[in-house]
Amino acid sequence: MNIAATELQDDLDELESAEDFLGYFGIDFEPSVVHVNRLHILQRYHDYLEGHRQRHRAEPDHEEYRSLLTRAYADFVHSDARTEKVLRVHQKAGGIAKVAVSSIGRISRG
Repeated sequence: MNIAATELQDDLDELESAEDFLGYFGIDFEPSVVHVNRLHILQRYHDYLEGHRQRHRAEPDHEEYRSLLTRAYADFVHSDARTEKVLRVHQKAGGIAKVAVSSIGRISRG
């Protein structure tokens, strides 16, 4: 990890709220959207970051972090938590179930 990446990671470690992240990356946001959807925005952001890491096998750079957060926030500007189904409670209500591959195994017939 280079110095710029280390500094970025140190900065990110200090951020706590959706507003902190949006402010850090200089993303204009509507407070009422964030107030209602803050957990959903952060979860979607986390999901986008994990997808990026899996596809690129690397940590995002500053601009990629910013772009992914902008995308996560935008998902909730014209939509809502129930429609987006980010959190498990909404996924279950929508009939979506996720099972970790590691939890699937053969049944022991002892």
